[in-house]
Amino acid sequence: MTLKSFVEVQPDSHFPIQNLPYGVFRPESGSTARPGVAIGDYVLDLSVITRAGLFDGLILKGSDCFLQPNLNKFLAMGRPAWKEARATLQKLLAASEPTLRDNATLRQKALVPVEKVEMLLPAVIGDYTDFFASMHHAKNCGLIFRGPQNPINPNWFHLPIAYHGRASSIVISGTDIIRPRGQGHPTANSGPYFGPSLKLDFELEMAAIVGPGNELGRPVDVNEAADHIFGLVLMNDWSARDIQAWEYVPLGPFLGKSFGTTISPWIVTLDALEQFACDAGKQDPPPLPYLAEKTSKNYDISLEVEIKPAGNEDSCVVTRSNFKHLYWTVTQQLAHHTINGCNLRPGDLLGTGTISGPEPDSYGCLLELTWNGQKPLSLNGTARKFLEDGDEVIFTGFCKGDGFLVGFGKCSGKIVPSPR
Repeated sequence: MTLKSFVEVQPDSHFPIQNLPYGVFRPESGSTARPGVAIGDYVLDLSVITRAGLFDGLILKGSDCFLQPNLNKFLAMGRPAWKEARATLQKLLAASEPTLRDNATLRQKALVPVEKVEMLLPAVIGDYTDFFASMHHAKNCGLIFRGPQNPINPNWFHLPIAYHGRASSIVISGTDIIRPRGQGHPTANSGPYFGPSLKLDFELEMAAIVGPGNELGRPVDVNEAADHIFGLVLMNDWSARDIQAWEYVPLGPFLGKSFGTTISPWIVTLDALEQFACDAGKQDPPPLPYLAEKTSKNYDISLEVEIKPAGNEDSCVVTRSNFKHLYWTVTQQLAHHTINGCNLRPGDLLGTGTISGPEPDSYGCLLELTWNGQKPLSLNGTARKFLEDGDEVIFTGFCKGDGFLVGFGKCSGKIVPSPR
């Protein structure tokens, strides 16, 4: 029998009782931030549930983890606490359970309409690492910049490549992105270009939210890495391609990436995604022993990108991709991150890198979709090589269950002009 909630949930909602993603919100009244879970068109206030004494399991009874202004304390408690919380919440929200359903006063306090809340970053993100885990994206970038002789560097097939990003500029969905200024390649006989980026791009990514960390000097075993990942969010790693191309030799991304990274407000847990797990596919050559998983899996998450041009009422779908296209799994990414003894902490963000599929309409950024501006896209009659001021980029992602969706909601941002 399909589990149903007493809260009405539309068939196309991303947030049925099978999902229950976690976020942090502030009610319309402007009071303090607090954790919640999404159910249909409502946010269940976990601070209310805590104060009512309804988290009564062995681990969470008496805990103040949901009385915090972020999820970090809950993240640090690990999988046993996460499973207990999920079981408690699914029971409380079930159509057959009267505890919350039949208590009108408690129900009114605990269930807040989503249109009356402000969503905030779900965790304090101390560190952010971005990987380069899609083979199709790596190949396309290589073809664009190096040609067909050697599109993917040999080391890429032996380890998950990554760079250390800037945690301070991670923002929640709906935040405007200011067009960055910086240097670009010299033109003709002049020196380097300086000014607003002329090649502003989106990157379709997802990111893992770290739960319990690891001690400095003690790597995480790849077969235990899933216990250190709370869940996934949508992520747009905005990129200034002209700034990036000029600066990345010899040390890699810097100002071309650090001006803004947008994430979706809801963290979908690995427990909710487990029923959508799929084979990650063969890795050739076989990875070194510390990256060899007993069971190597991805998740069947459909991903879509829309661009709403400035002045247009309608948006245009430019990409349809899938999380399952990743070559390196999120568990391999986490294990590799720690193999040198690097210590991860609760709330750390691990981006997947751009998720491109094998077909042109599944490429995960404008760099690939327009082949570095050589093949402009048509957006409802408006041409785009790269993003223009006023353009809004909207990511969505979901898994399709038997009569329900498990989704991430939206991850959006609008480009605003660089200040003079």
